[in-house]
Amino acid sequence: MSGATPDRDPTTARRRGRPPRSEAGDTRERILAAAREEFSERGYEKTSVRGIAKAAGVDSALVHHYFGTKEQVFEAVALTLAPALNATPGVADGPLEEAGERLTRFLFGLWENPVYRAPLLAVVRSAVNNETAAAVFRRMIVTQVLSRVAGRLDAPDAELRAELAAAQLVGCAMLRYVIKMEPLASADVEQVIARLAPVVQGHLTGA
Repeated sequence: MSGATPDRDPTTARRRGRPPRSEAGDTRERILAAAREEFSERGYEKTSVRGIAKAAGVDSALVHHYFGTKEQVFEAVALTLAPALNATPGVADGPLEEAGERLTRFLFGLWENPVYRAPLLAVVRSAVNNETAAAVFRRMIVTQVLSRVAGRLDAPDAELRAELAAAQLVGCAMLRYVIKMEPLASADVEQVIARLAPVVQGHLTGA
């Protein structure tokens, strides 16, 4: 029939706006990279799926297609820290009298690594004023870090000690990397570690 549209091959048909299968991985990574930047700069409350889509150069429907809700996008950003946090057993191992330095060096090593700084900023900035983000942060820190450290401490208040150590480190990281308070923000990281590690050690094993 004149003007008739040829039948489309059902194996190649796809929904409007969805990239070909060969490009799907690149599109997903581009969205994830945009989400890291948006959450790290704006925090959870001020970040939107539409904003992430615009930064990634895609339609909002694609963000929902690959990740789901904004909360699920945020969790995907937080999960990019998983490879580093899985190294925590090494931090918890070794002599207890050196645990403070190992834990301090581990945390600041993450912040100094450009691969992990953006997702860390996203998680920390968002956790300050949003319960959804805070829940992700607590789950990540408690499960991956604090429980392992506390498990090494022979003390009735082991969990409190580990949390106080974490508070010391997270607070210092906030001032240095998020608030950027001088002179801490530009101090040599080795100097910061050398001064902070004994304090962390005191929380873990002190009287």
